[in-house]
Amino acid sequence: MTDLSTLKYSEEHEWIASDGATVTIGITDFAANALGDIVFVELPEVGTELSRGDVFGEAESTKSVSELYSPVAGTVTEINEAVVDDPALLNASPFEDAWLIKVEVADGALDGLLDRDGYVAITEG
Repeated sequence: MTDLSTLKYSEEHEWIASDGATVTIGITDFAANALGDIVFVELPEVGTELSRGDVFGEAESTKSVSELYSPVAGTVTEINEAVVDDPALLNASPFEDAWLIKVEVADGALDGLLDRDGYVAITEG
């Protein structure tokens, strides 16, 4: 189980796990629950350059379509094909199996992101 307190969060409901120069990005359980049953996920190609705040894909549920926003700037190094093949993973395992993309970032990429307490505060507000 992922220790949620070690992750960073965006106000757009993405989580970020850092492993040095590479970060892993997914959507939070709050976002997955708000979307409902997710039936389609579109992700960028490996090599895509992202700026903080760029739309990098979308998640479509039975009730809405939600854009996915990059919380960091960098280059996409990997996408999670398992989520593309089985979008329901986002509902079943948003913090474990359903990561979305991996991005190579520069130093300071996580500046300004929320910790777990800060994220919980905005979702309960």
